[in-house]
Order: sequence, then structure tokens, then C-alpha cells
Amino acid sequence: MNPKTITTIVALTALTALCALNAAVAADKVPLQIELPKPLFVGTPVPLKLPNLEPARTGKRPDFLVPAGTVNLAKGKKVTGSDSEPVMGTLDLVTDGDKAGDEGTWVELGPGKQWVQIDLEKSSEIYGVLVWHFHAQARAYLGVVVQVSDDPEFKTGVTTIFNNDSANVHGLGAGKDLAYVEDYQGKLIDAKGVKGRYVRLYSAGNTTNKLNHYTEVEVFGK
Repeated sequence: MNPKTITTIVALTALTALCALNAAVAADKVPLQIELPKPLFVGTPVPLKLPNLEPARTGKRPDFLVPAGTVNLAKGKKVTGSDSEPVMGTLDLVTDGDKAGDEGTWVELGPGKQWVQIDLEKSSEIYGVLVWHFHAQARAYLGVVVQVSDDPEFKTGVTTIFNNDSANVHGLGAGKDLAYVEDYQGKLIDAKGVKGRYVRLYSAGNTTNKLNHYTEVEVFGK
């Protein structure tokens, strides 16, 4: 048989096998089921002037596919943070399942650089992180960074899955992700199956004030 013909057959066989594998992986994925709170915008939105601002989303967010059996691993899990005495609320509100956004459903951390950290209790595959900072007003939070690690001190084995800290205020490296306006659908971050036990979320104030807020964080994985 002609060598070129053999090469072509081998290439086609490999391509067919790859397509079959991709089809099998896709077939095992399902749209992520998310329970959204009611829209809560009140008052007149303040125009935001930020570089690299994500275009406003219109309508429902497109389906986000995850492996079958994916669940919210963060529900009810322990939360720690850089501000041990929040201005308002308590850290457990971050994972209590209440994302309504009304007063009393969010924790308010002090001004400047702050973080919260969720302990998933064991290392897990993480496919998505969904964050609601504060959705009663159209505002953007600054210096948003989300990292995953098996190290509770985040000194080793750290994977950054989102970083819009373009000014590098946290010293974690200048981020290239876009700033975004908060709304009731939250910010869904693709974690791409990264493994880790701890999820840490940074911020550094917002476009309305210098404080930091978290209404709810959901971590989807297996």
C-alpha cells in the first residue's frame, strides 16, 4: 500500500477516535441547574466608567454545561475571611443558600483589599463558581480574583480561575478578565474542572463605595 495512503488512513482513524471521544464527553454533560433570585435593582442606575468593562448582558445567560451529577459543594460550608469582624452580617451568609439580596442576606467587609474563603472539606473537581456580591444596585466590584487550592494558606498549588485585577492591587498578578456589572444572575466563572479543597475570592471595594460585599457564593463540582 502507498505510504501516503497509509498515513491518510492513520490520520482519519485518529480523527474518528477523537470525534467519538468528544461526543462521549459531550453526551455526559448537562445544563447546570441554577436557582436565581428575583431581580432587585432599585433606583436609577449610576453610569459606570471603567476600562475593560464587560458589555451588559441582555436576557438569560446561555446554558453552562457540566458533568452529570454536579452539585453545589459550598452550601452550608465554613467560610473564613480577611475581616474577622465584618461591618455588617456574618461570614456564614456567604454559603447559607439565601441569595435574595435584601438587607440581612449579605455580609459587608471593611474597605480596601479583602477576601473570603470557602472550605469544601475535601479536594474536589470544580467546574464553576457562581458569585453574587450585591445585586440590589448596578455596580461593579474592583480587583475581583478567584483562586482554588488544596493549601488553606494559598501559598502552594494555587490556580487562578478569574482575575480582573488589572491594577494588581492584591499583588497576585495583573488580571486580564473583564470588569462586570452585578445583577441578579450573578457572575458564573468557568473553573474547567480544577481540583481543590479551598476557594478564595478577593475584591477591593466597588464603584459605589470602598466596602466589599458577598450575598452568596456557589461552587459547582463533584
